[in-house]
Amino acid sequence: MPSRAAPLGACLALAALLALAAHPAAAHHPVAAKFDDSKPATLRGRITAVDWANPHVHVFFNVTDTEGAETNWAVELASAVELEWSGWQASSLKPGELISVSGPTARNGSHQLWGTRVERSDGSAVLTVRDDVFARRAAPLRGPTPRWPDNQPRLGPPPGETGYWALPERTALVEDGVVVAMDAHGLLADAGDAGKVAPLQPWAHDLYLLRQRNFLKDDPLFLNCIPPSGPRQFQQPFGFQFVEERARGRIFLLHAGGNGNWRLLYADGRRSVGQVTGNDDNPLFFGRSLARWEGDTLVVQVSGFNEGFWFSNGGLPHTRLLTLTERFTRSDLGTLHYEVTVDDPGAYTRPWTSSWDLHWVAGQELPEYYCQDNRQ
Repeated sequence: MPSRAAPLGACLALAALLALAAHPAAAHHPVAAKFDDSKPATLRGRITAVDWANPHVHVFFNVTDTEGAETNWAVELASAVELEWSGWQASSLKPGELISVSGPTARNGSHQLWGTRVERSDGSAVLTVRDDVFARRAAPLRGPTPRWPDNQPRLGPPPGETGYWALPERTALVEDGVVVAMDAHGLLADAGDAGKVAPLQPWAHDLYLLRQRNFLKDDPLFLNCIPPSGPRQFQQPFGFQFVEERARGRIFLLHAGGNGNWRLLYADGRRSVGQVTGNDDNPLFFGRSLARWEGDTLVVQVSGFNEGFWFSNGGLPHTRLLTLTERFTRSDLGTLHYEVTVDDPGAYTRPWTSSWDLHWVAGQELPEYYCQDNRQ
């Protein structure tokens, strides 16, 4: 891995940040999972209601056809968090206002469309998301790694400060060294590349390919607000935060991209998952995590997963045999390097590794994002 102090490393990190700013993981799910780009529409009507909630804001409006019949349509937009960060609020549009909406319509033929562009009657755009809505929250930071008095790296903010980790430079799980084109949700540009992403067993390859060809529409995070577990929790746009309780030998990992989900990392010297009491035989969404320090790197062994979630954006399969070895290294003030080795003999032909950097959002708390009931 190139030194992060080297000019080339800095340039590559900046390029990744710029790419993320230009193509943010804006939607809770791929637009293509629900809407068909080959069936665009432009509709005009009066607003009946505004549902300002996550994972997506919805605007409802009545559209009158050429025969005078009126139909209520739902316009789906980005999350309330992204819209608020872009300068909008729930009162930006009000019932009774006349709007025009352009975008792809729902695949299932229902009266829904994705709001690619929403205009007021004067032609001005409204409820647009800034291209740099995520990247602008984190200015590049320079400086040494913050440390505890005993010289162990701090994964959270120093005393009296706030901040969290976000802006992942990789938003889908791909084996290191593999180059395939995919969007921020892990949807492949060419489904034929499915076999390159990871060393999949035949059944797992077929399932992954099916999920891809279905535009990830069966994603349980989208359908049922199931937690973004496994490496996926470090691919989400709203970030996460470490709370280190050193006196009690544990670390809380708090997530902003689900329903206030959190993980507990046991760093008190336990050597086996069997030493974690309570529901020992019950497979969990987040598994059970045993942590230890190796120099400046926090190493976390995770096992005991269930199969009710997707452990990566893009829908790579896993089984209950999944074991993860995670490595967290805060290489400087603003950079956290994450590396995960996936070992699942039920789905893959060998263990494999993926890694990426995340960046520190200083001076801010985790955004209040919750996956709510309007996702359908």
